[in-house]
Amino acid sequence: MDRAMLLVSGLISSSARMASRCSKRLSFLLIGACVLILSGCQGESQAKRERGILDGSAPSIEPVTEQWLAGDHHVHSRYSVGWNNETDPPTPIMGGDATYPIAMNVVMGRRHGLDWMVSTDHGGPNHAKINLEHAYPELLESRVAVPDVVQFMGMEFDTPGADHSSLIMPFHENEALDLYEIERTFNKREAWPADPFRDTEMVMVKALEFMRDLEQKPLIIAHHPSRSAKGYGEYGQTQPSELRLWNDTAPEIALGMEGAPGHQAIAQLQDRFGESKYGQYIGDKRPRGFYSSILGGYPTMGGFDQMTAKLGGFWDAMLGEGRGWWITANSDSHVHWKDGGVDFWPGEYSKTYVLAEKNSDSIFSSIRKGKIFVTTGDLISELWFTVESGLGMGTIGARIPAEAGSDVKVTIKIRDPDAPNYNGDNPSFTRMDLIRGNLFTESKSPDTFANPSTHVVSRVSRPDLSRSGEYFYKSFTIDNVQQSFYLRVRGTNTSELEPLEDPDGENPWADLWFYSNPIFIEVVDQS
Repeated sequence: MDRAMLLVSGLISSSARMASRCSKRLSFLLIGACVLILSGCQGESQAKRERGILDGSAPSIEPVTEQWLAGDHHVHSRYSVGWNNETDPPTPIMGGDATYPIAMNVVMGRRHGLDWMVSTDHGGPNHAKINLEHAYPELLESRVAVPDVVQFMGMEFDTPGADHSSLIMPFHENEALDLYEIERTFNKREAWPADPFRDTEMVMVKALEFMRDLEQKPLIIAHHPSRSAKGYGEYGQTQPSELRLWNDTAPEIALGMEGAPGHQAIAQLQDRFGESKYGQYIGDKRPRGFYSSILGGYPTMGGFDQMTAKLGGFWDAMLGEGRGWWITANSDSHVHWKDGGVDFWPGEYSKTYVLAEKNSDSIFSSIRKGKIFVTTGDLISELWFTVESGLGMGTIGARIPAEAGSDVKVTIKIRDPDAPNYNGDNPSFTRMDLIRGNLFTESKSPDTFANPSTHVVSRVSRPDLSRSGEYFYKSFTIDNVQQSFYLRVRGTNTSELEPLEDPDGENPWADLWFYSNPIFIEVVDQS
């Protein structure tokens, strides 16, 4: 309790210091976070995590010890600093970009149903020292104060030759020192004076080789990969060839991308204040997201990046190569929209669910294995998806052998919680899609962003699913398999057959989707 009390005292002091440049509401929130830490209040988030009791009619396909644990791997604290460029080197300004202490992010994440989080502050000149000497000690205190949320050390890596990435460190005694060495040596904005050579693909390869040689290997997940795209397939800072090169260099480290990017509360901001603070950039358009309105690029589709949302697009091309390339969802929380920012709290809108035991090693391992599904707006809270052949059985992220000419059984069970989400709605999915794509039999160009074989095997509306309480389920049989393929699941609360480009001013809570990561079925000829 002594260390937790020290943290609470620091948070209260922080709220007083920040009051001059932040809203009064923010100061009250900081103090409120302290109260929540001391009380250990779980609120409705615990109820949302509790698993329902089945009546025995639904198929039981859940593992005994693992559960779906909600998390967010892209969260900024006050150590995502601003910079005073009048000094040489630039002087960091605490809270100059993101504003909240680490423990407040965690408490708000817990309040919104999260079991795990990653602290990911972005860098700048000499920022590695800030992470080591300031952010990490605060994270250690936060782990003591809020022990029921598993908290990883990480950063938003200013990726050489590309946009940003989550760099997630595994729990171990040298986690902060390993991160310090990676950031100090390879982060493209770390050097002062600025070094243009750092912002090259070659440096990213060197960084991955360095991480690959560490005893405790981190994870890399590409952030908002199409944020700088100007059209469909007109990619900007992050190219398909780069993501393939990362995965080729270190497949256990560079293993995925944000499917649903953050900053999706921008429309909430205008709804609350009537006029967007970004009006000078977008004229009279109502804002929807940074992709289109603010950056002038290609919009998200159902809240998801084009690399994920487009059926038969880049993600399906990566899966068609048999790559373990996983998708996630997150808040990219800097400042909550009620405090004048454009963000939701961690877990308030987007969640990344990982099938794991509730400890750091299991969660980290399951992220690496792709045992993940993602959802927005708490549309669903569990997704049990299994494939069974005569040669094996597995769930999301698995590779299942199947004999050529045999049949494969697919079982899907979804929990649609009968409870309000954090907008006060009780959304219901209207349809579930089972999607199939073939594994390529020939090599592809590194720039490939299409898999023409990908198609929807079955669109199943809610009334056509069997039901047991909050659970909906269905089984499928795929006959006479001849070529290796993968399956994935998608669903929505809309009537859209495919996710459409998000218009300006769309209410994000009205356009909700969930996606599973794939199961690979590898066909073998045993004749």
